[in-house]
Amino acid sequence: MSDHILIERAGDAGELNIIRFNRPEKKNAITRAMYAAMAKALVDGDADDTVRVHVLLGTPGAFSSGNDMQDFMAVAMGAEKGTEVLDFLGALAGVKKPVVSGVDGLAIGVGATIHLHCDMTFATPDSRFHTPFVDLALVPEAASSLLVPLAIGHQRAFALLAAGIPFSGEEAERAGLIFKTVPAAELEPAVLATATGLAQKPPKALALARRLIKPDPDQVMERMREEADLFAKQLKSAEALSAFQAFMARKK
Repeated sequence: MSDHILIERAGDAGELNIIRFNRPEKKNAITRAMYAAMAKALVDGDADDTVRVHVLLGTPGAFSSGNDMQDFMAVAMGAEKGTEVLDFLGALAGVKKPVVSGVDGLAIGVGATIHLHCDMTFATPDSRFHTPFVDLALVPEAASSLLVPLAIGHQRAFALLAAGIPFSGEEAERAGLIFKTVPAAELEPAVLATATGLAQKPPKALALARRLIKPDPDQVMERMREEADLFAKQLKSAEALSAFQAFMARKK
């Protein structure tokens, strides 16, 4: 399992399955190994009767800056093959137990869309939710094109996903994209207290309520696959190549 993903069972009986990004020197940019580790942690936690709630956390200043670009480009250019991203997103979308997340600082690309599959997300007020897909000549992913308009309406969804306008934590809360903002010192305690409270509820009733509240999982997975097909096609386009070259030049 990747050292850049820390897995911990917390709570009196190990009822919390905590999955934590641990690559702060790269702002928690996600590699294929990290995706694989998170997918396994979710699948294992869902299969463990002791686990009642999954928890996703980052590090101070960064939940995740999105895909590791070198790792991502190796797959995008066909040099290497990998299904780790879709395996993780499928595992996250398909979990049967509640997911609570906490964001401080950067939540970029998939680092932002992960939270659409969470049941309660806390963030610090100055966190930055940013999905610059179109700026890279790509399209939304993780079923965000379905879930974001349902959550916050067309115009805000267009601003976030198409115009690429960042939302602060406070703006995300006002829009209905996340549950609540809290000061940085209170973020992790709030996440863990909420997860612990959920873990104490009758599990079958909670699972049924969650299933009724969330969008149809088949529809979510269908949209995720549609986005992935378009994403893959765009990656091969001339405008995507130009956008990535410009992006990498700015990073030098």
